[in-house]
Amino acid sequence: MRESLSSLRIAAASHEQTRALGARLGLALATDRQDAGIVVGLTGELGAGKTTLVAGLLEALGHQGPVRSPTYALVEPYRCGGREVYHCDLYRLEDPDQLEDLGYRDFIRPGAIVLVEWPQKGGEQLGSLDLMIEVNYQGAGRTLVFQARTPRGRQVMTNF
Repeated sequence: MRESLSSLRIAAASHEQTRALGARLGLALATDRQDAGIVVGLTGELGAGKTTLVAGLLEALGHQGPVRSPTYALVEPYRCGGREVYHCDLYRLEDPDQLEDLGYRDFIRPGAIVLVEWPQKGGEQLGSLDLMIEVNYQGAGRTLVFQARTPRGRQVMTNF
């Protein structure tokens, strides 16, 4: 149910539906301007489905093969759909200053899609998020809340 161009709440009854929502987001990002990068934050408890959502997004952009949770590597880079995609997981970050060691600033460039799990761990060092997605357990399913935080995020929501 669309609440506005900047907020959307969707129920996903299964893993497959969560992945399909990721694919839908991937298609919205594929139609987005590529002259600027976009940063998407992903929040939710461990195992809530953040990486499943990312897997659907990457598949929609043309990625073939497994999608690993970057919990231990912290960053998994992909090249798909003619774009650089960086899947970051900040769960193990002990200090926001560690983003510098990851080379995070280098990810923010024209055409790049940066997907950040546990963005709250990055603090102000993370900078502005264009879109925030909260994945919550709801019984056996999930509820996903999409919130645009910038004009770019609102544009993606319009394409979604």
